[in-house]
Order: sequence, then structure tokens, then C-alpha cells
Amino acid sequence: MAHYDHDDYSYGPRPPRSRRRTVLGALAAVLVLTAAGFWGYGRLSGDGPEDPQIAAAQKPLQTFLDAWEAGDAKKAAAVADTPDTAESLLESVTGNLKPERTEISLGDGEKRSGTDVRFPFTVEMELPGVGDYSWDSQAKVQKKEGNWEVLFSTPMIHPRMVPGPTLALDPAGDRAAVLDATGSELEAASLVGSVDEKTGKGVAGLEAEYDKQLSGGAKKSVVIVDRANGNTVKTLKKGGGKKGSPVKTTIDPEVQKAAAEALDGVTKEAAIVAVDPRNGHVLAAANKPGGMNRALAGRYPPGSTFKVVTAAALLKGGMSPADRADCPKFSYVDGQRYENQDQFTLPAGTTFRESFAKSCNTFFVSSRGKLSSSALHDTAEAFGIGSTWDAGTTTYDGSVPVNTSDNDKAAATIGQGKVQASPLVMASVAATVKQGEFRQPVLVPAAAKDRHKTGASLDDRVLKDLRSMMREAVTTGAASKLKDAPGETHAKTGTAEFGNETPPRTHAWMIGYQGERNVAWAVLLADGGSGGSDAGPVAADFLENLG
Repeated sequence: MAHYDHDDYSYGPRPPRSRRRTVLGALAAVLVLTAAGFWGYGRLSGDGPEDPQIAAAQKPLQTFLDAWEAGDAKKAAAVADTPDTAESLLESVTGNLKPERTEISLGDGEKRSGTDVRFPFTVEMELPGVGDYSWDSQAKVQKKEGNWEVLFSTPMIHPRMVPGPTLALDPAGDRAAVLDATGSELEAASLVGSVDEKTGKGVAGLEAEYDKQLSGGAKKSVVIVDRANGNTVKTLKKGGGKKGSPVKTTIDPEVQKAAAEALDGVTKEAAIVAVDPRNGHVLAAANKPGGMNRALAGRYPPGSTFKVVTAAALLKGGMSPADRADCPKFSYVDGQRYENQDQFTLPAGTTFRESFAKSCNTFFVSSRGKLSSSALHDTAEAFGIGSTWDAGTTTYDGSVPVNTSDNDKAAATIGQGKVQASPLVMASVAATVKQGEFRQPVLVPAAAKDRHKTGASLDDRVLKDLRSMMREAVTTGAASKLKDAPGETHAKTGTAEFGNETPPRTHAWMIGYQGERNVAWAVLLADGGSGGSDAGPVAADFLENLG
């Protein structure tokens, strides 16, 4: 038989479990009782009480205990003398303790008078965060007007209780909190995650990833609490284990608030990420709706926001922002037609700078001949894309495979095909342009022991040109929704196709950084339309909220 921890108080010796008694045990009990000549009051035998009055009294009590065991407070209370009081306390006890298992064993009844029978019983529970806990109690059943009913009292539920309080589980403050960069409790539900109220374990987000640290392995205490104010009256079983320790993140509460508020009116699945270019600290990661942390771990085609990487590869290969970069209506590769959004064109003599600012797909597709099959893959490495990041939490770190065909390369130049990224990755792309080198994003610094460092880098000329081109995308190009945003914004729009519908559905992107502030960011509206017209206003709201 399994061992159960008992409460320090015991109402006499633990009663036998009548429902599990063997035939031999039952016969032995009958022999003992007969030999002892116990005729003053009846006793339960293995096959039931010898005294018909005890048998009759046992029936309502058995109904009460079976219903309590099953969690049916209303059914239990129906056989009690004060049903409202019984139902209220039983519901409170069951709701507070949330037992994973309840077993109640009824002992032998003792007749005190013709209308009064007492029964001992044992309650055994398996409680979340506590384990096995049991106690002994007793019940009084009385005959009134020809019917037997359970005389309900608070001590019947637990002998150390008095009327008024109830039983509960007390974590005693053992579980620590997830904190922001200021040391305050983090207010970002999709990052923090959740704790199962029944088991006390973290089941999502950082609460799950750092469950052991946050909980400290501590067990909850079983306590008697005042039902009026929730104060602990008495501890019945003290929880063991050490106190949990907090998990501190890099989230800046003001930046997180600005991001969350920018998503308030968004009806699509969306995310905003902000990072500090100097050290990669994640300043904000907002998701709408909550649940999946698409901000850090979502996988999406980045569309034209990836043209920052393609432009870096072309600049590295010798192109200049002033070079001619024609933008026709269509570009064809192996029978595949590529076009610009709404099939726009730019006039003859358009420069590389202008085609980047206006986000001309046909120019970038046509420029694939200037790139080797590994050029985009190699340039992406300078932005940290495709490596394994140790950010102290789960992240998706992007993928830019070496191109395997001309069409594959054409799609990759505009962030389609096999190119995949998370909002965190694209915010880091913008941060790398501002900082001049890749600094791996990190959310929980204490846990990020092996931060990735790239072997590749971007030279000063390439960085200078990228910065001026991203600024022009705001002042004269597709990111003009941010023209009046504070902080000297540099940006790139993105409209990424996905699925097989005609016309294709699109994700809306906007990435950028602030020249006057150490913040780089990415906005994603999944299945959200156009980067400039749909993601742009959300990005503008975010930057306005930052001030």
C-alpha cells in the first residue's frame, strides 16, 4: 500500500478501509465482536453492519462521502441537515485544493443512542504542488422524524477547522516572477506565458522554459484560511523546497508598452520587435493575439525587407547607389513572371538608390546575374541569419540557403522562395545596419552563455550606402508613412507573398531603426496586406508612442 503523509492531528486510530477488506478479515472481525459480546452498540462487519440502525445510518453518510469523493458538493449536501452550509464549504474546499485524486474510507459505526450513530473516516487526497495528504475525521448521523441525515459541521470536513474558515493551498510566495529590465514584474503576457493553476507548473512562455528556476522546486502548503479575507489561520502541512529565483529579461517597459499599444487596433495576427543595436538586447516583443510568440519564433517569408541583405550583396559586389537600375513592369526567369506591387514601373534612368527606395522587384530579380549562388547566403551570415542564436529563450534565427537554380536565386533576391525569417531576425537586420556589425539578440542575458558571433562583416562603404538608402525609403520611397515619425527614421517596407491563391495573399512588413535613438525594430502583420500602406501606419504609431 502507498504511504500517505498525515496531518499532525489524528482523530483516534486510523479506521480500517471497509470497501477493501478481505473475506478473511471480515470473518475475523465477526468472530472477535461475537466473542467480546458487544451488544450495547452495533459494529460494521466486512459484509455490512450487524445492527439495522447502523446500517440505515450508514447509507446517507456513504452517499455524502461518495459525492464528496466525486467532487459533487450539491449531491453530498442533499443528505445533510444544513444543505446550503454543506454545499458552500465543500465547493470551497474542492475549488481551493483542486485535488487530482480523492479517496474517502469509511470506518466502523458506533451507536451512541437509538437516534445517534458516529462513524470515523479517512480522507486521502493527491494535491497539486503538495503530493499525498490525508487526515482522519468523524461524522455524526442522526435520525429525525424517521429519516437518517448527516449532521453537517465544519470540523467534520477537517477536525482542525472551526466554522468560518476553509482549506486552501498556499504557495507562500515561493514562485518567483519574470522581470523586465528595471526589475519590475514583466507585463507582456505572450513572453511571460502562464502557470497551470491546478499543478502550479509553468506551461507556456518563460514560465515554462524557466519553471525549475522560478519555482525553486518548492511545494505548496496546505492551510486553513479565513474565507472572508483570505488570511492564513493555520498551516496543516508545510511545503518543502527552496524559494524560486526570478528570471530577469532585457525588456524595456516603456518600449514594450509602446509596441503593445501600437497593436491595439490591429485585427490580424501581428508582432512588433525592438532591439538595442549596441548589445542586441530585446527591448520589446509584442504579439497580437497572445499565445504563439510569433515575434521571436515565427517563420515567414520576409519579402522586400530582405532587399537590405540583397542590396548589401550588390554593394559588396561593386554596385553604387547612383548606378542605373531599371524598373520595368515585368521580369521573366525560366518562364516565371515577376512583377512589382500593382505592376508599377519607374522611368528610364532610375538609379539603384531609387529602385531600393521604391522597392522595385523587377530590378532586384534582374540583378541576380551579379550574384553568385552563395552570395545571398554569405551576405546573410554577416547579419547573423541562419546561425544558431542563444538568446535565453526559443527563437527562430532565419534561413537563407545557397541558391540551387536561377529561379531560386531570383525569388531569394526579393525575400521569397526559400528565404525565411522571424520578426526578431528582421529587427536584427536593421540593428546591424545601424550598429555596423551584428550583435546577437538576447532576451535573458544570464542564460545566454554562447552568443553567436559572425565570421563575416560589412565594410564601411557598404554600411554608409545602406544607411542612406534606408533613409531615402522614408523620405521619398515606399516607407513614406514614417516621414513625420520622430527620431530620424531609416526603414524598408516588405510585402511577402504566401500560399497558392490567385492573386496571392501577402504578409505586410516594415523594418527600420532610429538615427537619434538606440532602437531598431520590425513590424509584421500576418496576412496583412501591404508593407507600406498597412504595416506602415502601425510602425508610425509605435514610433509616435516611443516619443
